[in-house]
Amino acid sequence: MPENKNYDAQFCGNLAIHQTNSIQDYGYLLVLAQENLEIIQGSENIDQIFENTIQALIGTNIATFLHAEDLIYLKTEISKGERSRLPFNFTLNFPSGTVPVNILAHVKKDFIILEIEKEADTTERSFTDVFQEVRSFISTIEKTSSVIEICEASIREIRRISGFDGIRMYSFDEQWNGTVIAEEITGKLESYLGQTFPASDVPKQARALYIQNPYRLIPNRLYQSYRLYPVINPIFNGFLDLSDCNLRSIAGVHLEYMKNMGVTASMSIRVMAEGKLWGLISCHHETPKYLTVENRSIFEWLSMEISHRISAVIIQESLSRSAALLQKKTLIIENIYSKGNILNGITEDQNQNLRSLFNATGFLVHADGIVSSGGTVPENEVLDNIILWIKSKSLVNVFHTNNLSDVFEDADDYADVASGMLVIPINPGLGDFIVCFRPEVVKQIKWGGDPNQAINFEKDGKSYHPRNSFKLWLETVHGQSEAWSEQEMETAESLRNFLFEFSTTSLYN
Repeated sequence: MPENKNYDAQFCGNLAIHQTNSIQDYGYLLVLAQENLEIIQGSENIDQIFENTIQALIGTNIATFLHAEDLIYLKTEISKGERSRLPFNFTLNFPSGTVPVNILAHVKKDFIILEIEKEADTTERSFTDVFQEVRSFISTIEKTSSVIEICEASIREIRRISGFDGIRMYSFDEQWNGTVIAEEITGKLESYLGQTFPASDVPKQARALYIQNPYRLIPNRLYQSYRLYPVINPIFNGFLDLSDCNLRSIAGVHLEYMKNMGVTASMSIRVMAEGKLWGLISCHHETPKYLTVENRSIFEWLSMEISHRISAVIIQESLSRSAALLQKKTLIIENIYSKGNILNGITEDQNQNLRSLFNATGFLVHADGIVSSGGTVPENEVLDNIILWIKSKSLVNVFHTNNLSDVFEDADDYADVASGMLVIPINPGLGDFIVCFRPEVVKQIKWGGDPNQAINFEKDGKSYHPRNSFKLWLETVHGQSEAWSEQEMETAESLRNFLFEFSTTSLYN
């Protein structure tokens, strides 16, 4: 198995993408002092709407540009304390006339960030129309019974509302690689269904931003970037943290990534499950595409509904698996009680209960100085070495691995029998334990481009570029078993507690 370079941790994860100190050109940004609402910082394109440069506006009170009732409303919301993403529909007053705008406010301890966009020249839909659209979608996904069905229904709805050329649902694995599990595309966009993209494509600090922001919009990767003035925020004497801001400028490497993908506009919508980032809905368009604030609000709503439904299905599936495991564990416990000792209770049930409980093909029990095994296990000489290795670890808690060769020398020689290993201590003081084995499951990962070329550095070691190709790149993975699930680990720990209590009680009977 090739050793893929984990740029997610080694490099990309250290880039300060939240401190770009610049914004995209589809809006404007102002920073107000908390104490008096005076403008202390802003984007250098502010003259396009405020009819004056940001340099001239520094020290001006925002009240100068607001209707009295809008100012009162703004102050009321600010007085409620630190919050982010507060939407306002205001009308700005200028000598030449008025301009209706959408404002997204982020209230910090000592200052307020205002993201400003001109209201789009479109016929505004009523709340009833929007609600009916979303409610119809909710009714659809409520009838789904699997995560895949939810994902497929979701991307169809988002494509219908947004009109993007391509919509893809990515789900993250434990290493934060993202696999496309549902897709709707048209035009020249390539299909990536079933392909996996390395974690560095959405590095850890980008994932952290999705926890704060439900979506990220790039209407045109060829946008003109506008810097903030002054560069250093006068309140805290540092670069402004734009983590909460939709307008935040985009890292050059990502814009190049979009170019290599043949995409000009994109929008990514987060999917949360059980409080964690579960995946992303990635929307792509071959040409520039701006979405109104209203439409983005719909997607923000859809993001919550999709996340809620996926979480509900995952929780239900988890409960079902846990219930099935509990039933099987109960059979083992009953058998141990009926036989009067652990060794007989596990080995005299036709070797089925323990293997079924942990979906294992073989096991061994080391108890009371006796070693007994069942099912398919490594040869005796190898088992002796495994037993010595386990004893040297003095395990107190459950241990598991689905890649035994990573932790035990020469395990490659019997990967077909024991690539996965689960160790359940019975009584650490006596050195007794149970071991379950799983065989190798050879699998192919369909990467969206060579993961070893995820990032390419120039000779200076500082400048870098994303991979040029997203052509299917197959990787065959050997030496790994099916992973041990979270529910299996909880069951193993519960069984360990019972075995320890049973063994210590038996010693004094």
